[in-house]
Amino acid sequence: MSKTIQVRVDDQLKESADVLFSSLGLDTPTAIRMFLIASMEAGGIPFAVRRDVGREREAILHEAIAYQRAGGKFLTAEESLANMREAIKRGVKHGG
Repeated sequence: MSKTIQVRVDDQLKESADVLFSSLGLDTPTAIRMFLIASMEAGGIPFAVRRDVGREREAILHEAIAYQRAGGKFLTAEESLANMREAIKRGVKHGG
């Protein structure tokens, strides 16, 4: 037995999805079934679902700018790698 799922989407989204899936040799119902199967196999949404981190990134950037203006110094990538290599030679574990 099979069930029917009805979903309302914007006309443009539906048309764009139809074209995309067709270019992949699929129809939209098959693509939706593939999504549902992948969700079951993944035990959740089969791709990352994230909140908007724009504000968080902006806050971090402002904090970094303030730190630098106050005389703080950031290590270059080369300096960071040199520090890590030195720590490895000394046997220092992460966080120590």
